[in-house]
Amino acid sequence: MKNHIRNLLSLCICIGAFQVLQAQDFYNKLYNTYNTYKEESIKTRRFTHDQIMPLITVLKNKPFFEVSRVGTSIKGKSLNLISIGQGSTDVFLWSQMHGDESTATMAIFDIINFFRSDDFKDEKQEMLSNLRIHFLPMLNPDGAELFTRRNALGIDVNRDALRLQSPEGKTLKRVRDSLEADFGFNLHDQSTYYNANRTPKPATISYLAPAFNYEKDINDVRKRAIKLIGYMNNILQQYAPGQVGRYNDDFEPRAFGDNIQKWGTSTVLIESGGYPNDPEKQEIRKLNFVTILSAIYAIANKEYEKVPQEVYFKIPENDRKLFDLKLTGVQYELLEKTYTVDLGINTHEVSAHNPNGYFDRGGIADMGDLSTYYGYRELDASAYHVVPAKVYPKAMHSVGELMENGIKWLLKDGYAYVVVKNIPADMDASSVPVHILAEEKPIQFSLHVGANPTFFLQKDGKLQYLIINGFLVDLEQPEKGFGNALIYK
Repeated sequence: MKNHIRNLLSLCICIGAFQVLQAQDFYNKLYNTYNTYKEESIKTRRFTHDQIMPLITVLKNKPFFEVSRVGTSIKGKSLNLISIGQGSTDVFLWSQMHGDESTATMAIFDIINFFRSDDFKDEKQEMLSNLRIHFLPMLNPDGAELFTRRNALGIDVNRDALRLQSPEGKTLKRVRDSLEADFGFNLHDQSTYYNANRTPKPATISYLAPAFNYEKDINDVRKRAIKLIGYMNNILQQYAPGQVGRYNDDFEPRAFGDNIQKWGTSTVLIESGGYPNDPEKQEIRKLNFVTILSAIYAIANKEYEKVPQEVYFKIPENDRKLFDLKLTGVQYELLEKTYTVDLGINTHEVSAHNPNGYFDRGGIADMGDLSTYYGYRELDASAYHVVPAKVYPKAMHSVGELMENGIKWLLKDGYAYVVVKNIPADMDASSVPVHILAEEKPIQFSLHVGANPTFFLQKDGKLQYLIINGFLVDLEQPEKGFGNALIYK
């Protein structure tokens, strides 16, 4: 009898291990074949309601998809719900509640392409026979139009769960209530400057099972979200090891995630952060694709239920200790004395009429002892002295003349500003590592928080690096890894 029980237990363990390996094989194939499903009409983070509507409209004529208009924005743009599946468990995903947080919206259309394909029939059958999946891909289209966080009324929709002042908030509440959704996915973007606590790695994806009260109690509803995140984390670590964070779970009584948890829907917040050399978040989009599908699959087969709660609480909390560029030990002369300082430099986006929809403007975010901070890019500058950049003494007729002459010789002679007489009216930024001036004017140089960082780094009497608009430029390869310089009109 004992041998029979022991054999039965061994069989169960083997079956469980086989299921885990089978699921991991599925996720590996998803990751490796992702480009098959990537929606190619969306290539950058900035896109509008008009651009995604053809993708939604075409689904009305596709089998298995149901598309319904569930509301409108303040400016009358449609809010659309896309549903698929015949199961009894409802899974509701909403994205772009904040208009400038679009990474998961891109991933939603990739996921829809996955469900439209003929691939992975067994896995899709398991998901769609057990679940009814609902996507609301752009909750704040007015904000998306301007790529801003808030809606046309100027409020944060994610702080409107109690008063329901906005039509977008009212729609989200009404849809959640009508579905009585079992699981909810609140999809956002977070600052790229978050890192996994006490590590130099960015919090590329952060998860949260929101609290439903100030005490942060864990009931069955929140427990399901906690276990599901534990499962998702175990999968995502295969593709972004150490780059997963846990978002702060302080209760926010006005927020939708916290309230939807309280209303009985097991809610998972996914925040898309930063990833090295991925300004348009295309790699993070891919990670969203895999982690969201892993969650949907785990809900369908209930594998998440086996994950201990402790896995969730072992995920490092988010910290905010990253810079775009960190320079350590810069030698900086001020009032005839030399000081040693670390510099933390960040860039922020300025909306513009170019293919990406923006250009970058750099600024010194912090300076002093930054030994507890990290950078996406770092340089030990302890052997380097700061040398202010100069204005080239001869004006150039056009930007074309600047391009024809090249800029390497300018930089090696310490010039990073050039006067150009005829600057095109629609030119927003300089595509080469030289600031362009509309007229000659003195450049006042100092290092301070908020200053645009433009200066050379000199070692042994030779200029070796240029910091321009926050970008680190190797003077031997001046256009490698460079974003943009500025135009001063």
